[in-house]
Amino acid sequence: MINTGDTAWVLISAALVMLMTPGLAFFYGGMVRKKNVLSILMQCFIVLCVLSVHWVLVGYSLSFAPREGFWGGLQWLGLNGVGMDPYSEYAGTIPHQAFMIFQGMFAIITPALILGAFAERMKFSAFLVFIILWATFVYAPVCHWVWGIGGWIRNLGALDFAGGTVVHVNAGIAALVTAILIGKRKSVNHGAPAPHNMPFVVLGTALLWFGWFGFNAGSALAANGLAVNAFVVTHIAAAAAGLSWALIEWVRNGKPTIFGVVSGVVAGLVAITPAAGFVSVIPAIIIGLSVSVFCFVAVTVMKPKFGYDDSLDAFGVHCVGGVWGALATGLFASKAVNAAGADGLFFGNPKQFLIQLFTVAVTIAYSFIVSLVLYKLVDAVIGVRINERAEEMGLDLTQHHERAYTILE
Repeated sequence: MINTGDTAWVLISAALVMLMTPGLAFFYGGMVRKKNVLSILMQCFIVLCVLSVHWVLVGYSLSFAPREGFWGGLQWLGLNGVGMDPYSEYAGTIPHQAFMIFQGMFAIITPALILGAFAERMKFSAFLVFIILWATFVYAPVCHWVWGIGGWIRNLGALDFAGGTVVHVNAGIAALVTAILIGKRKSVNHGAPAPHNMPFVVLGTALLWFGWFGFNAGSALAANGLAVNAFVVTHIAAAAAGLSWALIEWVRNGKPTIFGVVSGVVAGLVAITPAAGFVSVIPAIIIGLSVSVFCFVAVTVMKPKFGYDDSLDAFGVHCVGGVWGALATGLFASKAVNAAGADGLFFGNPKQFLIQLFTVAVTIAYSFIVSLVLYKLVDAVIGVRINERAEEMGLDLTQHHERAYTILE
């Protein structure tokens, strides 16, 4: 039987998750130089357009149609058989299409996260081809393994409530691959350029934080106590992480910054995502406080030491934060929060931590290798990087013949 309250909550959550991609556009767009801000907005919005069509044609079937193996089955191509009746294997109280469109918003924002690594230097045509291939050959298989009926990682008992491995680790390691392969921006040898518009960054963070309630609480797929728990721990973890990052900056640099606070908030949202439906409030605070330490080290110590140009810290925040969140789920998960889940290490089940560790390792290895292959393929066929002159002028003009800011005299 369809429950109208559950259906309403999932549809609202799908709308909230959709808002996260424009939110990401402002978050990333504020961090680049002003000559590249429109290119970031364009990339995020074209992902929203292209991958929406991709999802209904092939993506949903490859990700969720029941089947054991590399992908899901092909029976739901073009949404064939995906109608208004519930599909009890995923959600028994909402129309099948409600579940489909909710999951589609995840499939859209995940590849969009990667663009933060190669911002300001990739051809728009290469970006489009790479993102479509990545959604097909990386996102869809990993999504099926972890969440789909017949998925082998799901059958192992891995816990990923809203996308720690499927979304953040998956996209974050692909971000590292693309950042290394495409090479540094021309300016980073003289220090990374400062964000051109911090209010945009803060606005983007606010939209992401708002949308993340749909991302995590919506993953309960019902208007119930589990959704409430996911909502509460999502907010608390984000707040704890924002506070933690500010304190780290204060101690290390003498002053806290708004950029640090919003970076911490996003890291906290990333880390709590896999755990939101399995942990209570105190573990959520611990997860949030801790993730800022890990991500701060990744972006201020690891990145300069190894010399890769992860432009907007997609790897340093999403992969590192996602790894910690997935492992923390294996530590703090409790069946008292979610009887359909499992207890973690701190509740007497060390096996769950090992399962989480294995899931993270498989996701990193698979996404790293296939992302590398796809990048090399696109580069060989059409070329990925813009030329030096175009990079100097900026992508707004050279790729889209537009200018974000025009001063009238």
